[in-house]
Amino acid sequence: MPTAVASASWPLAAAMAERDEQQPLPFFLRPVLLHGVGAGAHLLLSFAVAGRILFAAGSRRGKEPAKVVRGAVGFQWCRLAVRATWALVACELFLAAYSLVSWYLDSGGTGWGAPDAVADHADAAATALGWLLLAAYLQLEHGLRGEERFPAPLRLWWALFLLLSVLAVAVHAVTILHYKLPVPALAWARDAVSVLAGAVLLVAGFSATRGAAGESASEEPLLNGASGTAAENDSVDASMFTGAGFLSVLTFSWMGPLLALGHRKTLDLDDVPDLDTGDTVAGLLPPFKANLEELTGDGSVGQNVTAFKLTKALVRTVWSHIAVTALYALIYNLSTYVGPYLIDSLVQYLNGDERYASKGKLLVVTFIVAKVFECLSQRHWFFRLEQAGIRVRSALVSVVYEKGLSLSSTSRQSCTSGEMINIISVDADRVGIFAWYMHDLWLVPLQVAMALFILYSTLGVASLAALGATVVIMLGNVLPMQVQEKFQQKLMDCKDVRMKATSEILRNMRILKLQGWEMKFLSKIIDKRKTEESWLKKYLYTWTVATFVLWGAPTFVAVVTFGACLFLGIPLESGKVLSALATFRVLQEPIYNLPDTISMMIQTKVSLDRIASYLCLEELPMDAVQRLPSGNSDVAVEVSNGCFSWDASAEVPTLKDLNFQVRQGMRVAVCGTVGSGKSSLLSCILGEMPKLSGEVKTCGTMAYVSQSAWIQSGKIQDNILFGKEMDSERYDRVLESCSLKKDLEILPFGDTTVIGERGINLSGGQKQRIQIARALYQDADIYLFDDPFSAVDAHTGSHLFKECLLGALGSKTVVYVTHQIEFLPAADLILVMKGGRIAQAGKYNEILGSGEELMELVGAHQDALTALDVIDVASAGSEAFSSSGTESLSISLSTAEENDKQNGKDDVDKVQSGQLVVEEEREKGRVGFWVYWKYLTLAYGGALVPFVLMAQILFQVLQIASNYWMASASPVSKDAEPPVSFN
Repeated sequence: MPTAVASASWPLAAAMAERDEQQPLPFFLRPVLLHGVGAGAHLLLSFAVAGRILFAAGSRRGKEPAKVVRGAVGFQWCRLAVRATWALVACELFLAAYSLVSWYLDSGGTGWGAPDAVADHADAAATALGWLLLAAYLQLEHGLRGEERFPAPLRLWWALFLLLSVLAVAVHAVTILHYKLPVPALAWARDAVSVLAGAVLLVAGFSATRGAAGESASEEPLLNGASGTAAENDSVDASMFTGAGFLSVLTFSWMGPLLALGHRKTLDLDDVPDLDTGDTVAGLLPPFKANLEELTGDGSVGQNVTAFKLTKALVRTVWSHIAVTALYALIYNLSTYVGPYLIDSLVQYLNGDERYASKGKLLVVTFIVAKVFECLSQRHWFFRLEQAGIRVRSALVSVVYEKGLSLSSTSRQSCTSGEMINIISVDADRVGIFAWYMHDLWLVPLQVAMALFILYSTLGVASLAALGATVVIMLGNVLPMQVQEKFQQKLMDCKDVRMKATSEILRNMRILKLQGWEMKFLSKIIDKRKTEESWLKKYLYTWTVATFVLWGAPTFVAVVTFGACLFLGIPLESGKVLSALATFRVLQEPIYNLPDTISMMIQTKVSLDRIASYLCLEELPMDAVQRLPSGNSDVAVEVSNGCFSWDASAEVPTLKDLNFQVRQGMRVAVCGTVGSGKSSLLSCILGEMPKLSGEVKTCGTMAYVSQSAWIQSGKIQDNILFGKEMDSERYDRVLESCSLKKDLEILPFGDTTVIGERGINLSGGQKQRIQIARALYQDADIYLFDDPFSAVDAHTGSHLFKECLLGALGSKTVVYVTHQIEFLPAADLILVMKGGRIAQAGKYNEILGSGEELMELVGAHQDALTALDVIDVASAGSEAFSSSGTESLSISLSTAEENDKQNGKDDVDKVQSGQLVVEEEREKGRVGFWVYWKYLTLAYGGALVPFVLMAQILFQVLQIASNYWMASASPVSKDAEPPVSFN
């Protein structure tokens, strides 16, 4: 029988006894019949479920355990049914315990009483037992094993349960309306729970059946093996928290396997399960960007971002966590104030007050239940707050990183990498930490209101004095809050300046070492650090003063309140004093946290303003280049009437009057003197240079090789693949084309050798060839080379040009910048740059005699070769080297190449057949005593430690002594003589 039927109580039985003398209640409406039917039905359910569990355990004995299936697609009705059943079990246990305790306290434990009471208790016990067994069965068969269909008897029981629940509501309605008998509020609560749970279970049971039966053979995957593999991988990689059941989430037992593994061995990254989809950047960034774009109104994260809009977008992204944590916070605070509210009643019971003679056990049960709710709600509150904070931080870091990739050249000059590092490491982290304080905005008024309510119920009008003292304390924080906000802004500005200088020094450390400027620049960093420390000291001093005032606030409120009681003549009994002290103790937490909350609000506001201002920086225009998919046009690159400038406010643009067209498969050479605009031409094709006028069109994917090699810290193989899957044949062809196989043979670990920071253990030529190999492996449609051959010797450069540009990229569109005249005849189109314009355009033989620009380059090249030839002949001292300038250049550069390779061998010998970058070692075991000792003695040699310990001990002793004195000096009741009197 549902819980709604088990609703009779002692008030109803007493009213029935009186009513029977006038008009007897029909037998089918009597509680003994309804409870008897309910108890019998739930006993049958208990036997059936217990037999089913034992039978299933026996049939599975000796077989392989079923795999946990997770990650199902669509709404999971099974999980809903399992959680609804566990929720019903919790309600049943609580209501049954409350009913039994109430009966025991009311009857005094003298006997079972009337048959209605016996039937009521039997029904409550049978109901709790039956639903507990059923919940365990559902958790085993459907929560863990992923069974989609519910058995027919189970669905029949849910239908019967809902029917009996509705019948119980009808019986109670007839009883109260027709026979004028009272029905306790507990009965109506049971009715509501039963009807709601029965409806949810019945809908879930039949919906899950339809969903499982609706999968026809045409909807099943064709490759069952692949499907099974994918399902197995999902079950292995799924988050432990995602597939946890109700009890597992409630008790955090889903962390048990990971904690047990960590107890047996040191955890590695492979041992940690994957995150839930909602906690990953892939699941967080799209909704956050959509919310932010909707609020800014321009369809992109651009110029209209403010701190308020950014906050609103974050709230929309994690609104579910905010709502859940608000509920947990409300439950925690309500349960926290149960103790102070009832402590006066408990003291009166212990003092033998007749009014509370039968309420002692009920008070104890209430204290215990309130403490359980307090502990559970606090743990889940903190867990969800941490989860919400991590999500907020991840979303902000992701959007800031994406913004950094799309900044324009002007924005990159105004915002340095040091500022971006500060925004990611400090500001985004601070906004994430604010999740711990976000509910204090409404919790503090609620806590103060509940405290005043308790104080008013115990002390009367004197509670107004407590309210006034609390308001004075809160108003006293306005001025320190404004000063802290100013100091925090200055502190962050100084931090940005220091980080900018530090980043520039680290990037140019070689120059500082060569010039011997280390100490000079170190002093500059120290000066900037001292300026930052001065603002930090001001901020901490202000925070210390506010903290000192607020830590004395509870004592101040207690003194004002008790003083008002003495002034108004309100008697201070021991129960009232303990209740007031307990209320002040609970109120200490929001008052103590108020300085931290105000400080965090200030810091978060400053951080949000900084992040919003960064997101408002100018980006590269998305429409600067019209990009077409591969194969949509015969023209690969086309620039019409192009005018570009790195500085939009400059009077003379960097590039002007650009008009050229590159068809698919053409090789285009760009040459010119230094500063003529060759690299800027490639930048305008990439869309990284601000466009003033004109049109740029590209067709297909692009790969770009810069003039200075860009190398990641990692393996050589990872630098070449760059996220692509390994294709051995293509990988070998790329290594051969880029002349990297000999270099890899020299390295101790081949292509698995770890490259140091910015390729510090590679020569310039090796880094450039790795960069070219990375571009070749991407298999793009258009290749842009910004003079990559200048970093290699003549022989290697000729090999790269022949094997890469003419061989591997023979069918691709290639635009290459070069200063080497011998590479120009192979081009289908030559663009000669001068003063930001295309001075000449055409094939080598066509433009060689048609203008002066290319002739000047060729003449300068010949003069350089002649001068080098004279130097080689003079240094030789004989006519053995009296060959042409070109041959001398080849010989000398080949010798340089051999020396470079020999130097590479020497560097490898220094490594002694080991990786330059090795994995950092980890200490295993317990933290030693000397670690703690060094931490304690780091500041002033540990001289402050005794004072800190003394202050803490003295604080605790004085606090306990003051509470003890207040309780012992107060009279037991208002009629008793107080031990201490002011008269």
